[in-house]
Amino acid sequence: MSSDLVLKTEDLTKHYGGVHALEGANFEMKMGEHIAIMGDNGAGKSTFVRQITGVEQRTRGKVYFYGKEVNFTGPLDAREAGIETVFQTLALADDLDVSDNLFLGREKTKWNFLGPFRRLDYKAMREDTMAGLVKTGVKIPNIRNSIANMSGGQRQCVAIARTATFASKLTIMDEPTAALGVQETAQVEKIIATLKAAGEPLILVSHNMRQVLDLVDRIIVFRRGRMVADLKVSETNGEDVVAYITGAKTGAQFEGAA
Repeated sequence: MSSDLVLKTEDLTKHYGGVHALEGANFEMKMGEHIAIMGDNGAGKSTFVRQITGVEQRTRGKVYFYGKEVNFTGPLDAREAGIETVFQTLALADDLDVSDNLFLGREKTKWNFLGPFRRLDYKAMREDTMAGLVKTGVKIPNIRNSIANMSGGQRQCVAIARTATFASKLTIMDEPTAALGVQETAQVEKIIATLKAAGEPLILVSHNMRQVLDLVDRIIVFRRGRMVADLKVSETNGEDVVAYITGAKTGAQFEGAA
């Protein structure tokens, strides 16, 4: 296996009883790449992401992460391996502030020598939060505000900052701008561009054609649970991608997949 591969799947498949939500997905991602996953509703995009991140257990197939075969039993396993994911649900705690959300489940503590009497290190977590926001270009006026008092765009940016702050190896974003306005979408896209400039690999699940063509290197198209195209952005266009999404066109290497 090539040493520059971040992620590789072989025959990745997920069946729900008689429903074949994902069938035989063979996927490769190299260091520093930004790849978009596209397709109509129910095409298998989110199913593919859930198998990679251990949210669901695959029916069959193999997943390799940085050259090592992995079998994540849950999303915590994937996170510990270095995969951070922003799901559509965001998974933020409304009553907590920015720092508490960034460090939810991995809080920093002090006085650890006191065992059960150790304390949360709020100062260290706030400092690391500010560093994470700077890294991603996220601007939050007051990180001590609770998430409940923030706009949809700010909430999304917090979720992305949390992901980017801890993603040492791979970031996955599932429709990160689906519910956002123009200005908020632009802020999220700026974060993605910042990660690209830093050479950090990213998988973007999106319906936004303009966004995809502007931000990624390659586009993987799913249709009816199967991969039907693997396109270089520099060699394709929106009409071409739509043709694969609708089934009007199928790549030679994927003949019979639709």
